[in-house]
Amino acid sequence: MSSHHHDHHGHDHSHGHGHGHGDGHDHSHDLEPALQSNLYKQINFDRIITLNEAEPRSGAAIVQKSWDERLNEQPILESDADEQLLMHVPFGGSCKLYSILIRTSDTDSAPSTLKLFRNRDDMDFSTATDLKPTQTVTLPKSNDVAEIPLNRALWNGTTSINLFFEDNHSAGEEDVTRIAYLGFKGDFMALNREPVSVLYEAAANPQDHKLIQGLTNTNQSMPGQ
Repeated sequence: MSSHHHDHHGHDHSHGHGHGHGDGHDHSHDLEPALQSNLYKQINFDRIITLNEAEPRSGAAIVQKSWDERLNEQPILESDADEQLLMHVPFGGSCKLYSILIRTSDTDSAPSTLKLFRNRDDMDFSTATDLKPTQTVTLPKSNDVAEIPLNRALWNGTTSINLFFEDNHSAGEEDVTRIAYLGFKGDFMALNREPVSVLYEAAANPQDHKLIQGLTNTNQSMPGQ
């Protein structure tokens, strides 16, 4: 409760981390773990797809904001035809997701219902509407970065996540949904199949080369006969 009054307590370190989470923690210690488990460097930004975005690639742009840029007003993702947005975010390996970091706004354009799908590459709005989500969360209406905890047991071996922002806080009055920042926290493991495929190649290549070489030599010698 007293974590806001930094001047009254000697244990509140004033390192300029204006977090104001109100959770009573000494934030100088938990900033580093927050950055360590941030999956920013594991996201394949080029392959992010956002459906119904008003500005092309604006969905990818808000994910590409670094932690230091999380409070920047631009770029911003806005929905186009209606309030719904659907994002596909692939990772460069296998992740166990812990939470989603999101900054929206304190207006009715802030998204409300978020349905999450694990490892789906084939989604459109009708699929997202019909399919049972891996998890559904409710998003707050706030200008701060909110950390939305996930059920970790459901997010083992995640190579991509689809985020279906189904509605916003306007109860149908506001057609534009706005999101300013989006991030992910979790553990990252490089894909197991990468070292395995290297082993396969190392084992198979010598024979393949002999076979191809043999065929080439035979073909080359035939016209001269």
